[in-house]
Amino acid sequence: MSATPVLIAAWARSAVVPHGGALRWMQAHEIAAPVVQALLARAGISADAVDAVVVGNALGAGGNPARMVSLAAGLSERCSALSVDTQCCSGLDAVSLGAALIASGQASVVVAGGVEAWSRSPIRLTRPRTAGEAAVAYERPPFAPNPAHDPDLLLSAARYAAHHGYTRSQQDAYAVESHQRAVAHSTDVAPEIVPIAGVLHDPYPRSITHERATRMPTAAHTDEHHTLNAGHVEKADADALALAQSPAKALEQGADCSISRLGVSARADGAAFVLLLSAEALERSGRQAQAQWLSSSAVGCAPDTPLLAAQHAATHALQRAHITDSNSLHAIELHDAFAVQGLSFARALGISPDRLNSRGGGLARGHPIGASGAVALVRLLANLALDAPVGAQGLVAVAGAGGVGAAAVVARC
Repeated sequence: MSATPVLIAAWARSAVVPHGGALRWMQAHEIAAPVVQALLARAGISADAVDAVVVGNALGAGGNPARMVSLAAGLSERCSALSVDTQCCSGLDAVSLGAALIASGQASVVVAGGVEAWSRSPIRLTRPRTAGEAAVAYERPPFAPNPAHDPDLLLSAARYAAHHGYTRSQQDAYAVESHQRAVAHSTDVAPEIVPIAGVLHDPYPRSITHERATRMPTAAHTDEHHTLNAGHVEKADADALALAQSPAKALEQGADCSISRLGVSARADGAAFVLLLSAEALERSGRQAQAQWLSSSAVGCAPDTPLLAAQHAATHALQRAHITDSNSLHAIELHDAFAVQGLSFARALGISPDRLNSRGGGLARGHPIGASGAVALVRLLANLALDAPVGAQGLVAVAGAGGVGAAAVVARC
């Protein structure tokens, strides 16, 4: 826990919009800038007062997205700009770094979060090594140096579900609940959303029945070329995935542990930011803190099962905040890229899955990679503000490709 308090004055986010939707023509800074401007307006903080902007972004393919966001939002040219790429953890890691800037005395006012314009992500090519070699397009970079330990994320989740006996019906029930909560609480969530391109709410959540869920197609599948959702999969991985999908082979008792499309968070665009201040800066502003940053953690785990990194990071962040019982937390937000991840996370923390994402999670909203952790943090802060007593604590967590995880604990002021 920091000896220098890090306070949260405000939060804001865009809607999480499905890939190819209303934000499809916008670059990352064009999505983020209105959110940053609304964030400062909500807190009553001048743009000139911001010392640093820390931005998580995973698919921008270089440059300095944070500087683009800072200038597009009208912040001072002297404002420092730091960009973070830890894939799905980027947005939450960016906030942790922003908190560290304040705790170490390097900044007093920091805007931190994440943005992803997945619809406008560049087409990536491997550079030819010789004059006669053609460039080859690829969808994802490697996340581990050994290909044998760098499976497609969906493949890894399918293997994990089969190995640990998380059935499709369990996963689908978890996902249906996430959608139902998001639909039921859309009015509660609306105030945190900054309208961009006319979108006032998260458009992806749907009213899905359990009966309809059983008819959803399987998300993980292979063809004769051993492809998985347009991503290359080696023959060994294809065989493992086929095993994971087979009800007769996945478990000795013959349970179906396949992953349906409902159990996978959809590709999306979006942005989310929080405003961090030191106690002195907050006093100068004449405003009140809404929450306090208590602890955070960024950890790694085996790249073969990256979904586990969130629970490892959460455990570490709770230890740093001296919290021994996860059930004492008022709210818990996990960006659940897969339903099986949410079920595993709950089991690891000794809580019921019902404790996660009280107003819907990433499965219901979608997955704007570099922004997802920041969106989950905004959801946590909004939940605490809506129905938590002063001093109530909350946890946010996310996992990323390559076996990295991020988590943080906050308390309502």
